[in-house]
Amino acid sequence: MNNEIPVVNPKARYLRHQKSIESAVFEVLGSGRYIRDAHVGSFERDFAQAMRSAHCIGVATGTDAIFFALKALGIGTGDEVITVAHTAVATVAAIELTGARARFVDIEPDTLCLDSTLVAAAITPATKAIVPVHIYGQPARMPAIMKVAREHGVHVVEDCAQSHGASRGDQPVGSSGACAAYSFYPTKNLGCFGDGGAITTNDQTLAERLRLLTQYGWRERYITEIPGSGNSRLDEIHAATLSHLLTALEGDNERRRGIAALYSEACLASGTGITPPYQEAGTRHAFHLYVVRLQPEQRDRFRSYLASLGIHTALHYPLPIHQQPAYQHTLRDGESLPETDTLYRSIVSLPMYPELSENEVQRVCDALAGWRD
Repeated sequence: MNNEIPVVNPKARYLRHQKSIESAVFEVLGSGRYIRDAHVGSFERDFAQAMRSAHCIGVATGTDAIFFALKALGIGTGDEVITVAHTAVATVAAIELTGARARFVDIEPDTLCLDSTLVAAAITPATKAIVPVHIYGQPARMPAIMKVAREHGVHVVEDCAQSHGASRGDQPVGSSGACAAYSFYPTKNLGCFGDGGAITTNDQTLAERLRLLTQYGWRERYITEIPGSGNSRLDEIHAATLSHLLTALEGDNERRRGIAALYSEACLASGTGITPPYQEAGTRHAFHLYVVRLQPEQRDRFRSYLASLGIHTALHYPLPIHQQPAYQHTLRDGESLPETDTLYRSIVSLPMYPELSENEVQRVCDALAGWRD
């Protein structure tokens, strides 16, 4: 069907910004300088300012952003890092790449983010960090999480891969912990046309260490100052396109919020148990994804109903991390994640991106309002 509505559509972003993006790409190609040059430096400064951080270090992926943030904080073999099983696998993969072990804590039933009231009980002498995830663009309750972290002397690295531009009060997500990790995967609120990521921090010493770790330990070219350094760099082409797209981020996020408001109204109008995303007073949700909940026995029928109308859906995610084959060892005897397990039987992601037309948004709203199980 030519009138199908996908869940995400990064090509629509390209077409909307085509002239500016192609101009930026050709400018870089013509410069002959493609790695960590002027465009990367400019984007790092602008992105740090937008996220209200002092420093930004561009890296190759969002996974690398989490990995190097933890490594710069000294996290490694034998350590434990508290996080959630309700996240993309990249969060846990990055933790394990350091040699540390992920320790799962359950989520809150409303925000679907890390439940701060359960964190203290999960801390052991091996715990060195907490990685809260601002899932779907929903700000986690960072004041409470930071309070626990300070009381126990552990680091906090915020996973902001899905939350560019979200905030709690006047404080952007990513500005509470020691540092924050971002992804610029093409479908993100701020996405490039390939892989990319960044780490932000207000700590100058940490920023300097991150720059060394992500480029062979170089301060002076070809002179390695610290062992065990890698190579993870945001390239000039991605930085140039991201600089342009960054100027549209706030407007794009407002468009997402507007679409979300219409969807939520339609969900409630259906009267058949479609639960829209929770929005906490005093926060600004970034709506990277718009995820509804239904009764588990309704979910497949609901998705089939929308598919019959040309409306695509997705599951973010099909399984929580602790139920996936590679990570079934992560829960200890007696541990359970009841809120996470319940959530995964009920979630459905609807189309969400700022390029959705008014007609497409209305079609989704009409379908939601007309749903009858």
